[in-house]
Amino acid sequence: MNGKDLTHGSIFGNIMSFSLPYMLAYFLQILYGLADLYVIGQYCDVDSTTAVSNGAQVMYMVTVALIGLAMGTTVLTARAVGAKDNPRARAIVGNTITMFAVIAAVLMVVLLCLRGWIVGVMDTPTEAVSGMEHYLTVCFIGIPFIIAYNIIASIFRGLGDSKSPMYFVAVACVVNITLDYLFIGFFGLGAMGAALGTTLSQMVSVLFAIVAIRRHRGVLDISRSDLRPRSDVIKNILKVGLPIAMQDGFIQISFLAITVIANQRGLIDAAAVGIVEKFIGLVFIVPSAMISTVSAISAQNIGAENMERAKRTMHTAMMITTGYGVVVAVVLQLVPQLAVGIFTDNPQVLAQGADYLRGYVWDCIFAGMHFCFSGFFTACGYSIISFVHNSISIVCARIPLAWLSSTFYPDTLYPMGLSTCAGSVLSCLICVGAYWWVRKNIART
Repeated sequence: MNGKDLTHGSIFGNIMSFSLPYMLAYFLQILYGLADLYVIGQYCDVDSTTAVSNGAQVMYMVTVALIGLAMGTTVLTARAVGAKDNPRARAIVGNTITMFAVIAAVLMVVLLCLRGWIVGVMDTPTEAVSGMEHYLTVCFIGIPFIIAYNIIASIFRGLGDSKSPMYFVAVACVVNITLDYLFIGFFGLGAMGAALGTTLSQMVSVLFAIVAIRRHRGVLDISRSDLRPRSDVIKNILKVGLPIAMQDGFIQISFLAITVIANQRGLIDAAAVGIVEKFIGLVFIVPSAMISTVSAISAQNIGAENMERAKRTMHTAMMITTGYGVVVAVVLQLVPQLAVGIFTDNPQVLAQGADYLRGYVWDCIFAGMHFCFSGFFTACGYSIISFVHNSISIVCARIPLAWLSSTFYPDTLYPMGLSTCAGSVLSCLICVGAYWWVRKNIART
């Protein structure tokens, strides 16, 4: 069976060897999203920047929900690898392909039918409506490519291979930046040009990934029988992946709600929030990488019946993310204008974006903590806990505090940024209690 054994050796070494390629892949994925904003800012007005930033948030919500659903494949494949059960791993991969092929077709049609409603419900500024509709139309047509890339990446990570997805997204990044300058700069297609670049680059990345699959002749040597739907396999994939997809989708809905609140404040604040939401992805590279890292490594160890090593993996990852979060949060208190200034030279957008970033960046510390908890819960088969704690934090803290801060502080976005951090603090408190419960429950089994 091809794949990397993560059940032996240094825990810190395994975390770094798995997470570093994931971080670079995540960075490149964010980079080609940021490239859209950078190029559109060079050639177009604020209305186009707002159209792309709002449209990209919608697409990001769809993408992270799909990645969450695919985590079921990552975890179950990793367990099969840890248990040396090759036939089981092939059945998981085959059923993943079948299930997501159906999801791709249905989702594309549904989203295309709803694109006008989505633009309206986000309370998009009038100047940006047309551009956002064009952006979403092209991106929704490209949904099958987005799904194909993410399920292939999830399979490779389940095998312990986080390098291959990095190569796939590197190809997409180079193609996307090139096409952005072609479609936006040369042809003047604006927001639609940004969408075309993103969609076509995903297509190229998928073709590259299909070629790379041939290197894994063990698990990925799928037969027709493996593609045949099996209720037990699909049920287990959904049991792990569906709560994560719901959780990630709910989180992105909360960010869309914050975007709606910002849109109601006018074009300047809408552009500022859109830019920071894009940039913050760079800051969250390390915490975000730890979800998949802890899930994959802990799942392999659980498959090998080594629960203590799975726990130590989570603890080590949490120390890494906390230290990183403190450093980044302090640095960006000092130079927020430099970060926002990469994407705009509008002084009003720059000032509001800097305030929003200074408040938002504290979330990096606490989000890193509950991301590590969530990765461990997922590996144990308790991904529903992640959904619950994120849902509570969104409903009880993130959205209501964002609305209150916007109402009582109309001249600054700094308190709105802090509202996200408050939600993560609440998640951390819930996770501590949930971890105690999971440890007791595991001890009894």
